[in-house]
Amino acid sequence: MTIQTSRSCLRIHPTDNVVVALQDIPQGDCITTDGLSVRVTQSVAAKHKVAIEALAIGDPVRMYGVLVGKATQPIAAGDTITTFNLRHEAEPYGLTRRRPYSWHAPDVSDWETLTFAGYHRSDGSVGTRNFWLVVPLVFCENRNVEMMKAAFERELGYAQPDTYVDQVRQLVQAYRTGQTGPAPAAAIPEAARPRLFPNIDGIQFLTHEQGCGGTNADADSLCQLLAGCIVNPNVAGVTVLSLGCQKSQIDQLRAEIRKRQPGFDRPLLYFDQQTYGTESAMLTDAIRDTFNGLVAANAQTRQPAPLSRLSVGLKCGGSDGFSGISANPALGHLSDLLVTLGGTTLLAEFPELCGVEQELIDRCANPTDADRFVGLMQQYAAQAAAVGAGFDMNPSVGNIRDGLITDAIKSAGAARKGGYAPIAGVLDYTDLPTRPGLHLLCTPGNDVLATTGMAASGATLILFTTGLGTPTGNPIAPTVKIATNTRLADRMPDIIDFDAGLVIAGQETIEQTGERLLRWLIDLASGHIRTKAEDLGQNDFIPWQRGVNL
Repeated sequence: MTIQTSRSCLRIHPTDNVVVALQDIPQGDCITTDGLSVRVTQSVAAKHKVAIEALAIGDPVRMYGVLVGKATQPIAAGDTITTFNLRHEAEPYGLTRRRPYSWHAPDVSDWETLTFAGYHRSDGSVGTRNFWLVVPLVFCENRNVEMMKAAFERELGYAQPDTYVDQVRQLVQAYRTGQTGPAPAAAIPEAARPRLFPNIDGIQFLTHEQGCGGTNADADSLCQLLAGCIVNPNVAGVTVLSLGCQKSQIDQLRAEIRKRQPGFDRPLLYFDQQTYGTESAMLTDAIRDTFNGLVAANAQTRQPAPLSRLSVGLKCGGSDGFSGISANPALGHLSDLLVTLGGTTLLAEFPELCGVEQELIDRCANPTDADRFVGLMQQYAAQAAAVGAGFDMNPSVGNIRDGLITDAIKSAGAARKGGYAPIAGVLDYTDLPTRPGLHLLCTPGNDVLATTGMAASGATLILFTTGLGTPTGNPIAPTVKIATNTRLADRMPDIIDFDAGLVIAGQETIEQTGERLLRWLIDLASGHIRTKAEDLGQNDFIPWQRGVNL
């Protein structure tokens, strides 16, 4: 799809009765789309929706060709759609058999011989990074993880610059000498120490608030999550710190690792504080053995791998009214290219698939997966309803302000990240794919809970679209922030990696943007470039306890 810059609005699907404003439209201006001409009744902000036909109370509102809400009061042609005249409504699903589905795979002849330089693991998987993990089995060990982090990062050349420490130091000096005036600008940080281990992309120190005090199911879920992270192809080895008496035990963790990878042969170093007695005795051994593990892991080097070895998570957060017409469909085209090449993509965020369930059911290649998707969605919705919540509560204040009025509007645009390929599998949280292709992964819409789950399900890269801006990163899978609009990319260059706003400007098609992103992604996977989140040390990690989280 190419958006013409001369147009002020876009009708996404021929059956839609609303259009998206591509720019601010003054009151009284006439908008024209598909032969229809409507005069707007009030000023319309870019990204918001305008009715192109009169609607009575209870009439359906359609976008992307699907039901996204119903009118709660009369809406005239030219009126803006708002939370005051529209309520969430979505089509029912799972009530009929799957409808026949066919698709035309994209031409991948230009991509078939391309490779990326990755870290090959013994199970045949290939990492885009070579990380060492340090993880606690219980929150009691968080402090010891932080102690190891302080000991390792600066000495090995992985520490973040002390820009803000220097700024506070200047403020202290000014205060002591009685100086007044504006705060000093951030100082130029000292040059980082050269990395001792050039083939280790980082030592990632994870902390969490789980492992004990919850239910046995919570302990099992934590071990499943940690096991998924440990077997991720981006991980070279892991150091596990344990108190000893907690519910999450090392035997549980080892069992979950074997379930996911029976022949797992990467280093797994385990330290139990209660068997050592003193903290210093345990940390002395943990530091020495971890250092020796890093020496061994540094011997691994990047080698060529086909694009079919990539496993890519598809995520959106801080979405806006342009997400579903620029960045998300560009990811969808990239996903279609990758799965055609034999790669794997993961479409997460089940609360943001509300309203497009039947389309996804139809796309499931296996009836068992269709049934599993229906079951997971209905279970999730029932849990939300049991506590007085629902998917209709998913849009945030920022989403609504930027034109995503109902969850169905948000979801219809979010689902476009999955392109049009058949669905090869449906996964519960932390499950691993057993075959290549597009997979639906059950996670919340919460940014970090979702990205944490995608890394545990094997994603070696995460593509994250945003219209409002977010610094979200992940300690295991490099997370690419893709702006839906150029204004955001220009305003927040320290967190945005890639600008998909050229689609909105009419300067690129969705396909061109998706293919430009894939070329950029090959360089990222090869370690030639890093994400802004990696540069900032933005390593967000939060396990999902399977409570209601939208």
